[in-house]
Parts: sequence; C-alpha cells; structure tokens
Amino acid sequence: MKIFFLLLFVIFTNFEAFAVEPNEKLDNEGLERRARLISSELRCLVCQNENIDSSSSEFATDLRIFVRKKLQEGLTDSEIKSYLVSKYGDFIILRPPFKEYNIILYLIGPLLFIIGVLTLFLLFVSKKRGN
Repeated sequence: MKIFFLLLFVIFTNFEAFAVEPNEKLDNEGLERRARLISSELRCLVCQNENIDSSSSEFATDLRIFVRKKLQEGLTDSEIKSYLVSKYGDFIILRPPFKEYNIILYLIGPLLFIIGVLTLFLLFVSKKRGN
C-alpha cells in the first residue's frame, strides 16, 4: 500500500516547481512573479520543448538568473524577451510569433485535418453508393 501511494505521489507531483532553485528566487515578490512568467514563456534550447522555468539544465539556470538580473536592473519584460530573441532567434520563445517564414507551421495542422476529414467523407460516400 505504501508503494502504491508513493507511485501516486511521483506520478502526480508537479516537478516544474523543483526546477527553480531557492537561491535563484528574488526577495521582491512582484519581480519574482514577473521572472516566473517570463521564464515560462522561454524555451530551453537544451531541452527543446521545455520552458526554462521547469528545466534543470545549466542553460536554463543561466537564463533564469539572467532574467532575474535584468528585472532587477529595471528592464521590461518585452525588453528582456527582445534581447533574447536577438541573441537566440525566435526559437527561444515557446510560442513563436506569426511570421511569413513560419506560416506553414501554423497552417499545416488544420490543413491536414481538413484533408483527412474530406478523405473520410469521400470514402464513406463512395462506399454508400457502392451498396
């Protein structure tokens, strides 16, 4: 029974809360909240599909510290993100902006879905006519 509860704990524990080290946190709650928000929107380039707030890689740790340092210097959220985009490109943002070079990424999913639905519909109609 203890093993069952231990497994439940491990499965349902939010491991994102463990990525930010206590020594990284800012004393100012407002700045810390902003830092966590920015960190949740930035991609860890080592982990690829994980934000830096929940990543435990050295790169993510360095970026979290950088974000907190820049917030303490008085930079705005958009200034910090703009700097990181200029250094690492749009890929650093978890939800990249809609631009002409990535339009295919935004449209391919819905287009494939529509093609799939139309194909199934046509197969269904042709099978009905065949009977």
